[in-house]
Amino acid sequence: MSEQTRNIMIVGVGGQGTLLTSRILGGIMQSAGFDVKLSEVHGMAQRGGSVVTFVRYGKEVHEPIVEEGQADVLIAFERLEALRYAHFLKKDGVIIINDQRIDPMPVVTGAAEYPSNIIEDLSAKHKVFSVDAAGEALKMGNPKVFNIIVLGLAARHMDFEKEQWLKVIENTVPPKTVEINKAAFLKGYEL
Repeated sequence: MSEQTRNIMIVGVGGQGTLLTSRILGGIMQSAGFDVKLSEVHGMAQRGGSVVTFVRYGKEVHEPIVEEGQADVLIAFERLEALRYAHFLKKDGVIIINDQRIDPMPVVTGAAEYPSNIIEDLSAKHKVFSVDAAGEALKMGNPKVFNIIVLGLAARHMDFEKEQWLKVIENTVPPKTVEINKAAFLKGYEL
């Protein structure tokens, strides 16, 4: 891996597991010997608002914030959040999208419309991989692990081995959820 700092953004809606996901990402990067900086930006997280987490890693990282046009990977747990933060992506960056729609308050109240064709529009400009992680998690019997399925798909676009990921997941998630989270990661990794 090169000496340069790599930038990952995780975006979603409050309650979707962005913070757990960022802790797993930070853990894998630290275990690989990188300097890691995490920064969490909460909107109205408890009310379904935007939540953004920046994860930066490299030989030496000074700033925790990712600038516009600098993200190598954008992990989006919801379609509109992917659209909202796509301008942070580098030209050759990758967007991993959980193909799920969660209406923000302006859409719920009728003050705005939810955009159509988000994934198609983003695919015209960027390298996009989408997954119905919520549907896959339901099939597994635990809707809460959809974020780990998305992380599994994103892991294919990063420089770490599958076994490294599984070990960090084991050390990060609550003990009684280790097996389901490892299964969810593998599901996403194999998609």
